[in-house]
Amino acid sequence: MPPAVSAVELTKHFGDVTAVIDLSFDVEAGSVTGFLGPNGAGKTTTLRMLLGLAEPTHGRALVFGGRFVELDRPATRVGAVLEAADLHPGRTGRDHLRVLARAARVSPSRVEEVLALVELGDAAGRRAGGYSLGMRQRLALAAALLGDPELLILDEPANGLDPEGVRWLRDFLRAFAAEGRTVLVSSHHLAEVAQTVDHVVIINHGRLVAESPLSELTTRLAGAVRVEAKRLDALELALRDAGVAATERDDGSLLVRGASADRIGQIAQAAEVPLRRLVSESSSLEDVFLELTARSSS
Repeated sequence: MPPAVSAVELTKHFGDVTAVIDLSFDVEAGSVTGFLGPNGAGKTTTLRMLLGLAEPTHGRALVFGGRFVELDRPATRVGAVLEAADLHPGRTGRDHLRVLARAARVSPSRVEEVLALVELGDAAGRRAGGYSLGMRQRLALAAALLGDPELLILDEPANGLDPEGVRWLRDFLRAFAAEGRTVLVSSHHLAEVAQTVDHVVIINHGRLVAESPLSELTTRLAGAVRVEAKRLDALELALRDAGVAATERDDGSLLVRGASADRIGQIAQAAEVPLRRLVSESSSLEDVFLELTARSSS
């Protein structure tokens, strides 16, 4: 059985701009895979190629072993959310789904089922123009589920959801995969992704950075030390000169790997950089993501 999703040496040029370069990865059935990368990394372009919305310059974008456009009744195989639904503001949420169900040759009874699945039944009779962003996201997910698909491809599905909604989405995606179905989800909410996915694919500048089960990736890169110092730039330079990798975090500290806290203290002392704090940490998905993307940018 082929993987649910395969990118095979995938490349996409937009004029002089190369968005994706020689990208290859697989998404196995029955998994939730996080598709991660900084802004502009090529994630959305890759998802659009998988869904037949953009033609690769080179390589192949495959779902269930073939091109999306070659699927028979694709709505029954693949559901996708690339952005909040493009809604007619005067149409109710229920009517929006009825129009889509008719176009996909799906039974009208499925509309009420998906409204219940995304917990939008109470608002289904309201005009969609008055929906919040979170409600629009739920409606878009309902539309993706109309054909009862085997695969969901989602781009930033948690945008606009409140904490309760984010938790609901996590539980929904885990339950969906537990039925033997597959999810490929792109998200910037790394802490939430870490609680949801089994597998991660990380890209940067259109290239593959890492593809691994989440547990293996965080274990392999464990053993970080977080450092706070008065002269962070000087410490980072001294560490680099000593052959020690360091990544600056958003909170103004350094995440250091490949050296013990004692060794870091010795390097700082030799460089005459006073340390404020030195803390050994376990690896999180955010730490791994920042380190790997920083390496790939250097």
